[in-house]
Amino acid sequence: MKESNISDFYREMGISEPVLRFGEQVLKELKGRFEEIDETAEYNQLKVLKAMQENKVSEACLLGTTGYGYNDLGRETLESVYAAVFHTQDALVRPQITCGTHALALALMSNLRPGDELLSPVGKPYDTLEEVIGIRESRGSLKEYGISYRQVDLLPDGGFDYENIEKALNERTRLVTIQRSKGYQTRPTLSVKRIGELIAFIKSRKPDCICMVDNCYGEFVERMEPTDVGADMCVGSLIKNPGGGLAPIGGYIAGTRECVENAACRLTSPGLGKEVGASLGILPQFYQGLFLAPTVTASALKGAIFAANIYERLGFGVVPDGKESRHDIIQAVTFGNPEGLIAFCEGIQAAAPVDSFVRPEPWDMPGYDSQVIMAAGAFVSGSSIELSADGPLKPPYAVYFQGGLTWPHAKFGILKSLQRCVGAKAVQLPH
Repeated sequence: MKESNISDFYREMGISEPVLRFGEQVLKELKGRFEEIDETAEYNQLKVLKAMQENKVSEACLLGTTGYGYNDLGRETLESVYAAVFHTQDALVRPQITCGTHALALALMSNLRPGDELLSPVGKPYDTLEEVIGIRESRGSLKEYGISYRQVDLLPDGGFDYENIEKALNERTRLVTIQRSKGYQTRPTLSVKRIGELIAFIKSRKPDCICMVDNCYGEFVERMEPTDVGADMCVGSLIKNPGGGLAPIGGYIAGTRECVENAACRLTSPGLGKEVGASLGILPQFYQGLFLAPTVTASALKGAIFAANIYERLGFGVVPDGKESRHDIIQAVTFGNPEGLIAFCEGIQAAAPVDSFVRPEPWDMPGYDSQVIMAAGAFVSGSSIELSADGPLKPPYAVYFQGGLTWPHAKFGILKSLQRCVGAKAVQLPH
């Protein structure tokens, strides 16, 4: 077999010369950005390694337990490692937490009581939380348990509406939920610095209020986490950034000892709390995934920045734009029509290592109020730290791209998405 150069290989993989040439032109301008990302990854890698060493992770920690899971050394050590990484008093890291929505619901339901009020000072929460809260009627929602909800939208420029946040805070406000990432919106993702400013304002008005941050897609993007700037709880999914692409399931809650213990008692049972919950054989993936997470997140970030610069140069609205600082791994691209959204997702699916031959189609996905198209040819089903893209089939027809366990795969996925969009006549390359 004759050895091919990289350009030949791209052509064999379905990338045309004009698409490849356009991509390489964009990449030439990103070298400095990529070096900054690598420096952050190095910092966060050392942070994770230090936490593992200080908590004496041993070979015995990689063994699993069954049944009740009493005295599970690996589980307890892993939770200490997470607490050290997030600089919190405690953490709950469990395979029994099935997804990010479950982790958030668990944190809310365990720390709110009937008569309390939940406040979102950053506008509408992610779609799947609407039923958790009771914005959309659903069995078992917070609303059913007598917990009310109040919302303050962001200002048109994306800033916090401090005047109305102060008015919304009242004697019933028990917990404030701050969604770091944009969800299915085109508003800016919140930096850790801005989250800290918002928390400081809320605590100055109501010191006993619990501040919880939905940290999904944000872990290891910056050198600090929201718990470094005053958050009482950080909540996320292990099949996103902190699982490093290896965790096959799971979620985490890192925060104050009281908040975490409340969550543990809700997850298992009052009186049992963190003492039970067998780890089965899953701990090696949890440990190794966390160890790899800083560099995996860096690869996903490079892919997001590459996508932003590609599509921005072609005239599409992108959030964040190609030059602004990054605070999560999600890249939104607004096509304005369903054809572009669908073609983009088809390209991402065609670039996957798993199910590349499958063509994604819009479907009625549970928890959403419109059809959603998802491209996710992943080793772990639904893992959005792996190369993936999705979006609701409704105006403004924006696609949300994220992930890429390696930078070369993220790059190929973006080029493949562009190739499909060109083929569908949803995108026209410059001459």
